[in-house]
Amino acid sequence: MSAIAAVSSAGIGLKSLPPLALYVHMPWCARKCPYCDFNSHELRSESRHSTDLSAELQSEYSRALVQDLESALPDIWGRRVYSIFFGGGTPSLFSAAAISDLLSQFRARLTLAADCEVTLEANPGTFEAEKFRGYRDAGINRLSIGIQSFDPAHLRALGRIHDGDEARRAIGIAQSCFDNINLDLMYALPQQTLEQARADVAAAIGAGVPHLSFYHLTLEPNTAFFRHPPPLPGEDEAAEMQEAIAAALEVAGYAHYETSAYAKPGAECGHNLNYWRFGDYLGIGAGAHSKISFPDRIVRGARVQHPGEYTRRALEGNALRESAEVGRADLVFEFMMNALRLTQGFAVSSFVERTGLQIAVAERPLAQAEARGLIARDHERIRPTELGRRFLNDLLQLFLPAT
Repeated sequence: MSAIAAVSSAGIGLKSLPPLALYVHMPWCARKCPYCDFNSHELRSESRHSTDLSAELQSEYSRALVQDLESALPDIWGRRVYSIFFGGGTPSLFSAAAISDLLSQFRARLTLAADCEVTLEANPGTFEAEKFRGYRDAGINRLSIGIQSFDPAHLRALGRIHDGDEARRAIGIAQSCFDNINLDLMYALPQQTLEQARADVAAAIGAGVPHLSFYHLTLEPNTAFFRHPPPLPGEDEAAEMQEAIAAALEVAGYAHYETSAYAKPGAECGHNLNYWRFGDYLGIGAGAHSKISFPDRIVRGARVQHPGEYTRRALEGNALRESAEVGRADLVFEFMMNALRLTQGFAVSSFVERTGLQIAVAERPLAQAEARGLIARDHERIRPTELGRRFLNDLLQLFLPAT
């Protein structure tokens, strides 16, 4: 049993279980980006120059995913799934036929909501019109494209396999097949100026997609950028970029509904909203994480990370690396870590519904946060202020359990 299981969440009382989502991790990339700390593995064969993995690898990994799901069914039996998210890695290295087969296998084992949101992450360097029409026909109804920047120099610095023209071409192909599209971009890039950040947000707005995500580039441990830091803008410059991006998106009609997410009305990402609202999710695939609620406890789990070992273990019916109940003291922090990312915060009643605890258990850190101007609250809702959103890490630290 892992260390985090030392304090049990047993004894909480959930009157109803939260919505459930399915996350599917596809761990391979054509090239590992120097800033990426996700569980992704660079292809080291002739197939790295292809837009598909080998048929053999796709088939074997797909069989492992289905068996992984089979093994997890007792924990989620009878529950409806409201969203599916294929993340990575680069899921668009898988063929449309492979994705279609996986979705058919999922439908045979799960009850999907009639309006189930099904997202696939895609890299512009893997775009082919016919392939993406195939994804649409398979049942993908939302596409998330990793643009990162439209500037060729910044794309090279980030180790991306596409350039600005390929990014625009990919968006055009996506728009011919899908209505619901997200573009991922980054700011505070190596040697990026404020005007260059403005140019990226202008290009993103000009693309006309309903959802945009802008992430601050940070140096994460176990990445090439962490070992060999590039010249990045300072904190004040990065803050200026963030403010300029938010202002431009607001003028263009995008609501800033989460720390890094902006959407036209009705185009918010349902899958990610489920995370931030402390919903449940089953994660299958190499290194995938899960959070599953039961009436008297909440359990987190993680799959084996290495794709080869994961595939072997999943086919044997034992892909879990660890599984542990979330301690009562940790529930407050975990809920706040998600819910306070939302611009509108959360209803007090949802804290009770999702944790099985009364809001009074968080009164001390809530009072401290309010006194420092980091949150605003009344008896119905708690939300981060503009100051709280800017200094989110400082806000969240107030809710860390005492050691």
